[in-house]
Amino acid sequence: MKMHPLCQGNHSNLVVGQSRRDFLQIGAIAGLGLSLPEMMRLQAIEMPKVESFKPIADSVIHIYLPGGMAQHESWDPKPFASPDYRGPYSPIKGVTGEYVGEKFQNISKILDKITIIRSMTHGEAAHERGTHNMFTGYRPSPAIKFPSFGSIVSHEQGSRNNLPPYVVVPNVSAPEQQSGYMSSAYGPFALGSDPADKNFTVRDLLAPKDIDLKRFDRRRSLLGAVDEHFRTIEKSDALSAMDSFYQAAYGLISSQKAREAFNLNAEPDKLRDEYGRNTAGQRFLLARRLVEAGVRMVSVTYGGWDHHSNIKSAFDGQAPNFDVAFSRLIKDLEDRGMLDRTLVMVSSEFGRTPKINGTNGRDHWPRVFSVALAGGGIKRGHVYGSSDALGGEPDTNPVGPEDLAKTMYRLIGINAEKRIVADGVRPIDIVNGGRILNEVIA
Repeated sequence: MKMHPLCQGNHSNLVVGQSRRDFLQIGAIAGLGLSLPEMMRLQAIEMPKVESFKPIADSVIHIYLPGGMAQHESWDPKPFASPDYRGPYSPIKGVTGEYVGEKFQNISKILDKITIIRSMTHGEAAHERGTHNMFTGYRPSPAIKFPSFGSIVSHEQGSRNNLPPYVVVPNVSAPEQQSGYMSSAYGPFALGSDPADKNFTVRDLLAPKDIDLKRFDRRRSLLGAVDEHFRTIEKSDALSAMDSFYQAAYGLISSQKAREAFNLNAEPDKLRDEYGRNTAGQRFLLARRLVEAGVRMVSVTYGGWDHHSNIKSAFDGQAPNFDVAFSRLIKDLEDRGMLDRTLVMVSSEFGRTPKINGTNGRDHWPRVFSVALAGGGIKRGHVYGSSDALGGEPDTNPVGPEDLAKTMYRLIGINAEKRIVADGVRPIDIVNGGRILNEVIA
């Protein structure tokens, strides 16, 4: 039986032979993956105190463009370079006077609302290793699996409004989106289908008439005994996690408001059309709907940007939908008064080679690439860092994945200097090294 990511782990002493639907009927708390002795060890470890941050943002929408989006055709065009470096398009000037790729017609009109980081860099040219960097803030290690941004947010901040703290749209697309060394209880809630599908539904969402509440309450009583034991001990991170995930799971099946957060049909047809009736548009719109309802982090994937050949044809097929959906998302958040409290981050695992290759494409290039940020305390109409004249190396202010991660965490009120206890290993920094990019914070 394939289990939901939140259900995996060593919980055989609590629940035996449960189905996917049982995950929500018995509560995600059963998926902690910890035995009682392990949980008792966790609460006994004294961690050094770190300064807490007042959150600037309430939620994060992380838009991930898998494959490695080319910086030249998107956020960092080189309008004055020769054609073999500039590429097949003629860059356009936006409202701030900065250039973006020709296919970013709508984005060029909202550059006054976003920050572009043009000096992202790391040394990983393989897809899975680059993905690891950009979902965790850590370089890959053979010794340990690091948790994703969303899992850290889930661990540190828990659920809100009876919703999962961390949702992936539409599905987990890479192991790096999951909980790593932490319990699988902090993993993502995946939709199970694409919001752009005509008959889109979210798996595991039950109407009250479909819930076996007696069965749920029997499991609740069993877990309540564990809960009562921990209430006789000093504060336990494990208990907090159990509480938050139990509440989130129970809320998902019992709260009409929580279920309604996933209901795209509640959006006006006109707005859905403006976002675009396609994978980019409907995924981004659902992400806005989820953070508006109370989800803390939504991780959205769109497209495939591994353009080794014929980059013009590939960009022509995907970039326009992204351009429309992203620009509409930013405007929508602004119109609703949500932009200042919602951080939107657009990233990819790396960039592409500065020179067009023999098949009219670009190959993997981690030395320099770009990330876009908006809302959530980020400066407006700003560019941070630069690449050299050909777009092949950082020229000013290089930014590593750990810097980006530390900045994102700071904006949502998490001090990345904090350490988390992983069973069987020493306490681990949320982010090891790096610095907060105060230059991009308003």
